[in-house]
Amino acid sequence: MVDVARDAVAAVFREEHGRLLAALVRRFGDLDLAEEAAAEAVAAAVAHWPVRGVPPNPGAWLMTTARRRAVDRLRRDQALATRLAVLRVEAERAEHAPPADLADAGGGVPDERLRLFFTCAHPALPAEDRLVLTLRCLAGLTTAEVARALLVPEATMAKRITRAKARIRTARIPFRVPGADELPQRLPGVLLVLYSIFTEGYGARRDDVADEAVRLAGILRRLLPEREVTGLLALMLLTHARRAARTGADGAPVLLDAQDRSRWDRAMIAEGAALVPEALAGPVGPYGVQAAIAALHAEAPTFADTDWTQIVALYDVLAAIDPSPVVAVNRAVAVAMRDGPTAGLVLFDRLSKEPRLRGYHPYLAARADLLARVGRFPEAAVAYRAALAAAGSEPERALVRGRLAELELESESGEAGTWT
Repeated sequence: MVDVARDAVAAVFREEHGRLLAALVRRFGDLDLAEEAAAEAVAAAVAHWPVRGVPPNPGAWLMTTARRRAVDRLRRDQALATRLAVLRVEAERAEHAPPADLADAGGGVPDERLRLFFTCAHPALPAEDRLVLTLRCLAGLTTAEVARALLVPEATMAKRITRAKARIRTARIPFRVPGADELPQRLPGVLLVLYSIFTEGYGARRDDVADEAVRLAGILRRLLPEREVTGLLALMLLTHARRAARTGADGAPVLLDAQDRSRWDRAMIAEGAALVPEALAGPVGPYGVQAAIAALHAEAPTFADTDWTQIVALYDVLAAIDPSPVVAVNRAVAVAMRDGPTAGLVLFDRLSKEPRLRGYHPYLAARADLLARVGRFPEAAVAYRAALAAAGSEPERALVRGRLAELELESESGEAGTWT
């Protein structure tokens, strides 16, 4: 019974944390108070549910308990007596209302979490603060889990989270959804935070963090079914579907051309691909276009069957609406796959003067691969050593070292152009 109750607390907290915190912030206007009250409600659940049993509506139980704990904390602060009187009236009204804070009978989703999305991703906050607040407040990760996800000491992360909350108070960042006139400017920031969380988890092979990003994107789409929100969710699903095949038995990365596609999550691919037409219905945005590219990769039966012509065309669109050096690199790789490595190297050479790419590992490694494919082995070796120096993780370094070893064998045999 104890284990069942603890599992129930963990499951409810994980699923309902964003709603619980958002509802408390909306009611009390204080993020720290909301977090403390939520934590006390969970502690109460851990203490009482094993004895009394799990309540029929665990989420509503947590909401009621957290609201009472918040009011108790305010009651102890005499300086807030006036404010408490107002809040007590609101709390008493809520006690007699249906538990719609966390779920309603019609299955609708209240917009408190949507307000929290925009608060955590407010442009007045530095980018790193937006990321940690979203992980802490909406994904429900502990400070220690956020620290592990972003590879910083827990004490450093605790200070960063405290600082971010203080900035919300100091800047008086409103807990609200932007108006229709503000939404086009504000929504990209929210999407960028979610995509940053996903790429942090995906790049570090942290499936739990990537899973949370996908879950949050799904929540955001239900709350705000805009085209680019749909595009981001589709992109995440189609990319994350390959997670099981991205790492070999030795822990080394496995590149797309060598992945065992039978290990890809076909249900996730189908879910993501079904969203792509919706994301492209109307003026397209960068996430929708990237999702379409990911769909072409995911739906190709083999690497050789990839429709590189369509992928290059989509990168042309992406370069027009959201130009960046990274997009240019990806397009150059696609051109190399469509037209051959020599054509790709022409584009890579044009990018060589871009300062933002000088230490960009994917650019350096891809250029080295193309040089090796055309038999320019000495230049390829130099490029691989640059990629090795720029690699950000041991798996990446191991992959480049393996490529260098293969290059030596290729050079000794005098064969060229055999790589994919």
